[in-house]
Amino acid sequence: MQNKGLIKFFAILFAIVSIYQLTFTFVASNIKNDAKSFASTELNKLKSKGVATDKLPDLNSLEVKYLDSLKKVNVFSLGFADYTYADVSAKQINKGLDLEGGINVILQISVKDVLRNLANDSKNPVFNKALENTKSIQQGNESYLDAFFRSFDAVSGGTTKLASPDIFANKNLADEINFKMSDDQVKRVIRKKVNESVESAFEVLRKRIDQFGVTQPNIQKLGESGRILVELPGAKDVDRITKIVSGTAKLEFWETYRAEDFAQFFGAVNELLKKSEATVETDKKSTTIDSINNVLADKSKDSVATSKAKGSNPLFDKMAQGGGPILAVVSVKDTAKINSYLKRNDVKALLPADKRLVKFAWSKPDVSTDEKTKKVTETVQLYGLKGNKDGVAPLSGGVIVDARDSFDPMGKPSVSMQMNNQGAKVWENLTGKAYTEKGYIAIALDNVVYSAPGVTSGPIAGGRSEISGSFEVAETKDLANVLRAGKLPARAEIVQSTVVGPSLGQEAIDAGTTSSIVGLLLVCLWMVVYYGRAGWYANVALIVNLLFLFGILASLGAVLTLPGIAGIVLTLGTAVDANIIIYERAKEELRAGKTLEEALRIGYGWKGAMRSIIDANVTHILTGAILFIFGTGPIQGFATTLLIGIFTSLFTSIFIPRILMDRDIAHGKQLTFTTPWSKNWFTGFHFDFIGAKKWTYIISSTVIIVSCISFFTNGLDEGIDFVGGRTYQVKFEKPVQPEVVSKELAAVFDGSAEAKIFGSDDQLKITTKYKIKDEGIEVDKEVNTKLYDVLKKYFNNISYEQFTSTAEGKKFGVLQSMKVGPSISADIKTNAYWSVLGAMLIVGLYLVVSFRKWQYSLGAIAAIVHDVIFVLGAYSLLYKFMPFHMEMDQHFIAAILTVIGYSMNDTVIVFDRIREFLDGNYKGTFKEIVNASINTTLSRTINTSLTMIMVLLIMFIFGGDTLRGFVFAMLIGIVVGTYSSLFIATPVLLDSMKKEDIDSIEKRHEEANK
Repeated sequence: MQNKGLIKFFAILFAIVSIYQLTFTFVASNIKNDAKSFASTELNKLKSKGVATDKLPDLNSLEVKYLDSLKKVNVFSLGFADYTYADVSAKQINKGLDLEGGINVILQISVKDVLRNLANDSKNPVFNKALENTKSIQQGNESYLDAFFRSFDAVSGGTTKLASPDIFANKNLADEINFKMSDDQVKRVIRKKVNESVESAFEVLRKRIDQFGVTQPNIQKLGESGRILVELPGAKDVDRITKIVSGTAKLEFWETYRAEDFAQFFGAVNELLKKSEATVETDKKSTTIDSINNVLADKSKDSVATSKAKGSNPLFDKMAQGGGPILAVVSVKDTAKINSYLKRNDVKALLPADKRLVKFAWSKPDVSTDEKTKKVTETVQLYGLKGNKDGVAPLSGGVIVDARDSFDPMGKPSVSMQMNNQGAKVWENLTGKAYTEKGYIAIALDNVVYSAPGVTSGPIAGGRSEISGSFEVAETKDLANVLRAGKLPARAEIVQSTVVGPSLGQEAIDAGTTSSIVGLLLVCLWMVVYYGRAGWYANVALIVNLLFLFGILASLGAVLTLPGIAGIVLTLGTAVDANIIIYERAKEELRAGKTLEEALRIGYGWKGAMRSIIDANVTHILTGAILFIFGTGPIQGFATTLLIGIFTSLFTSIFIPRILMDRDIAHGKQLTFTTPWSKNWFTGFHFDFIGAKKWTYIISSTVIIVSCISFFTNGLDEGIDFVGGRTYQVKFEKPVQPEVVSKELAAVFDGSAEAKIFGSDDQLKITTKYKIKDEGIEVDKEVNTKLYDVLKKYFNNISYEQFTSTAEGKKFGVLQSMKVGPSISADIKTNAYWSVLGAMLIVGLYLVVSFRKWQYSLGAIAAIVHDVIFVLGAYSLLYKFMPFHMEMDQHFIAAILTVIGYSMNDTVIVFDRIREFLDGNYKGTFKEIVNASINTTLSRTINTSLTMIMVLLIMFIFGGDTLRGFVFAMLIGIVVGTYSSLFIATPVLLDSMKKEDIDSIEKRHEEANK
């Protein structure tokens, strides 16, 4: 082997660099453990001092405090350099949420809102119709903006321009758009503006998250889709996080009407509704008004008498009139009905002329408990904000330059704010007017009124203001952080979210570690049993390969996920593939009478094993690259480790054993690549594979037909990745009946709920599509609350917070949850189709270029299509009966693509041997050459498949419930892929060639052998 010294140098250098990179991971891990110990100790100290439970900090915040204190402190030294904790954490291998626990959300910035803002809230009917139609025509992987442009072109029919004065050629965009511009010119400007809005949203979110305080948060834009990924490892409070990341933080200050200003209006509305509503649920309404009046008696001295006639007043039976700026108090469950009343045109017509521009707004819910009955009542207050023709508040949050959490004069948590000079002047005028008119100023955040104080001591100068209300301390901290970061340019809707508890993450680590160790030991044992001392050399290469693989992951700052661990375990199976190809070829040459040195030279030569190794790995790299491009999140983690593993495996399996075997040659030692047990294994095959094609075609055709029938009858168990929805992994205190739970959930989720055993019989996977198309954090909270209300009876006194949070050491409740909105599920499905088709086309194209005959590509594609249909058919037939989940999701697509890579691996090895025999001295017809090629490579095919099957079985047994369906798909795929490379690819290659082509090949071959 040439340049042996250079290769040794690079191998040693690479090993040193890998060890150096991995050192930071070990140091960071130890420091995190110290942080956990510190947090527990501090919390116990505070408890021992008698600090109230609601005043105690959570463990996560204490851990963050400890780690923040070390960010600029030297925590590690290598002699030539010192490193702070910030340096160390930046260089470690980060664990994904499925291993660390935490919250992951993908936010979709509302491009619709951005377009409305850019068009200055245009009333142009063409513009608004186009906006209305955009969602329905938007295709998978198409941006909202592109769909809007298509929609506008279709609605306008060329009669209305984007540069119309009442659309985008308005005063706000006057510097960039004028009415003379073409639609294409305007589109370029609008694209730039939308991208600027997404960038602005990204910066706002980054500031909010930096101030929130979690270790190593990750926030990144996802291409040009307008989506932003936010990962918060270790975060526990789901509702709190969703408020922080999705709230627009649109702060507004409004003048308000008084309750007496609307008393006559509400009376008129009530009389109108009496005539239009025929029946009233008297008992239920009596209960509602009683509970609200009880709240008012405790809460407000300004409350006026409510209607005493109950059960006959459609409006007054649902609301109690308030006092001061509070127009009414309403039970939360009745707000939807009240809203529907207030939106009616006949109701709006009853408004006095000077109040036609009123903007109704609700307060934050107020929860109270009756001490006698212990009944919980949740109410909200209705306010009437003094609107104007532009619908713009007199003062907005853009003037806020600072915000701090504090306490009001009553000692309750509040948020104090400081305005800039311009805002201070407006605030002074606004408060001066309120003082003179004895009015009130409502402070609203995201259209929710938090407080509406009166002004009792004259105009407020200096720009100081305060938001107070029924806040928790944590809420005021979050609100202050959000206000300091600024408001989002548009709504940010959560289109996908994943919540993983730390205990589940630890289970995943344990399962991944166990499967990795057992898989490694089995592969090493098999190589020693089969190849003897040469097998030990392959094992050395395997260990070095793992060192290099983890070293590269650390240097790239990659995130290790559970599928990523699966990719590493699979690397163990494929890492020895190149060794097997070389060893099998060397054995052939030794049997032919060659010396060990000659056998190795031929085995490592281009016409020996090297061309086959390169072809097989190129096809594998192509499928891995497609998986990386089209996959998201954990799937990209799987693709990353798989791709890195391919490159490190090639280097280590080719060069490390060769260096060791060259040393044996130099010392006169003999290598036979066998052991006394394996000497005659998988040798002497002379099976007529081509002759059996009639039967294999019949078998495969039957399987394909049965699979296609099953697709139309059974279908496939499509996961929420493909259809949208919410899924929860819930751990119970004792076994439950999934059929019973499904019925109970279906009753509250409009029939859209399903519960299945997940692993053990005390754990369920619950899926629902309930309100998945509805947007807003309120909907997410509603679904979580409904789930809790149904399932809480199965637990011993569990609170909503305990049920939904991802607290450290949590054993029961929601261990993991996931939400996929319909827009992102459409993109995932589209990506899945293109990734599978793209893998087939790209690999097929590579084979055409490599073998210079399209028939080789056709044979390989036929085998791949056969394998994909076989795996899909197996899942369609078995998903109702297997004791584990067999869903079609992103993990399943990853398995399919991996199967394509391995199937192609086997096929390419056979095709390369056919090409070698045609170029060499092998005599016989083309059919005989094809048969001989399959038989002479059969030992490699069986060996590689066996190592893969062993590794996959270990993952199936020890890898945990999450990976079981994914691994099962690969197990079927490897078995079927081995079969198709032998019985489908080569027969199709032969059958697709015309007789004159075969005659020409045989003639050239015969002439070459003369």
